[in-house]
Amino acid sequence: MSGRFYEDFQVGDVYEHPLGRTVLETDNVWFTLLTVNPNPIHFDAHYASQTEFGRPLVDSTFTLALVTGLSVADISQNAINLGWDEVRLPAPVFHGDTIYAQSRVLSKRESRSRPHMGIVTVETTGFNQEGTVVIQFKRTILVYKRGQAPERPRPQLK
Repeated sequence: MSGRFYEDFQVGDVYEHPLGRTVLETDNVWFTLLTVNPNPIHFDAHYASQTEFGRPLVDSTFTLALVTGLSVADISQNAINLGWDEVRLPAPVFHGDTIYAQSRVLSKRESRSRPHMGIVTVETTGFNQEGTVVIQFKRTILVYKRGQAPERPRPQLK
């Protein structure tokens, strides 16, 4: 799995990312602890039971990180992130949801400052096992052209 290079992206292409990931309660608790997020809606079941959702919500920045990660093999294996834009969270994620993703190429152009790379913008959509969209965002990456990426050394078996 070597990932796409700049030349492989075509405006309008849609990549259905092959892996899904079930969100565990542990993922949510650890992520809120790692990011020092004290909002009780993520880890206090009693508090969360009193909200309109009735149970803890998965931290939205975990959802962003997860869906970005699901897209890496297809989108940014050979790239550097430049930014996320227009992040939208139309539905919540709960423990036990399985999240899937797909991305659509919106634009591409050669980099003016780095001739060995190009700039690609994609729109990525994350959805749960029921097909409900839980996150959508645009992501811009600086991606290597074919033959220009750093080599990935691989040790030989003895």
